[in-house]
Amino acid sequence: MLNVDLHSHSHVSDGVLSPADLAARAKANGVDIWALTDHDEIGGIAEARKAAAELDLRFIPGVEISITWAGKTVHIVGLNIDDSNTTLCEGLASVRGGRVRRGREMADQLEARGIAGVFEGALKLADNPEMLGRTHFARYLVQTGVCATVAEVFQNYLVEGKPGFVAHRWATLEQAVSWIRAAGGRAVIAHPGRYPLDAMQLGALIDHFRELGGEGIEVTTGSHTPDQYDQFARIARSSGMLASRGSDFHGPKESRVDLGSLPPLPAGLTPVWHDWLS
Repeated sequence: MLNVDLHSHSHVSDGVLSPADLAARAKANGVDIWALTDHDEIGGIAEARKAAAELDLRFIPGVEISITWAGKTVHIVGLNIDDSNTTLCEGLASVRGGRVRRGREMADQLEARGIAGVFEGALKLADNPEMLGRTHFARYLVQTGVCATVAEVFQNYLVEGKPGFVAHRWATLEQAVSWIRAAGGRAVIAHPGRYPLDAMQLGALIDHFRELGGEGIEVTTGSHTPDQYDQFARIARSSGMLASRGSDFHGPKESRVDLGSLPPLPAGLTPVWHDWLS
């Protein structure tokens, strides 16, 4: 059985490790097929591809695009993309714009609560300033002792209704799927169990996604519980969607599961990678 991990992040977006170090970790952990899916950014793909080739590790170029759907932030993963595609590159650049402005607004809220130096501190933790995001702010709050863990940060700050939350208008679902398809890739709904959507809203998201040409859904992912593996396996079967597997790995001390350590996909599913092996 192949060990496939199609969701991970490097320091080019909000991960901790370099693309090359991620490739080495994937290989050491027994991963057979690995994808780098940085947030709204494909700048790490060349390094990842080169490192994977040197390790004889099958590499799938990918990206995770932030979208706004029904007023909620949702993530769409694009897999097996052409990372030189102009439509995709220009679309991602448009999504990245505005992150620094949003970061300043987040910092202003936190500093009003007595937490000083937040913007500068978070920016120092972002290897790519264009990708400044909540994870960098969370790491700064841990580094300065405001919270003990990143998980604790997201219980008390940076989420809707808490200090430091600033909504951002991301891409639309239509844009994300069209950019991925223009680049020859396959669009997948990332960690669907993580969004604050009821059953009717989730069904509407999936229907809209499929109408636009979306093909897959993450079933086994580091953001899901074992019960959710079964829940989204049923949804994949009933809707005819392809099933994906990915750890959503960001770093050794931050992620719920390591690269390649998830259980296999449940039975009766067609993997998103089923036609990539020839």
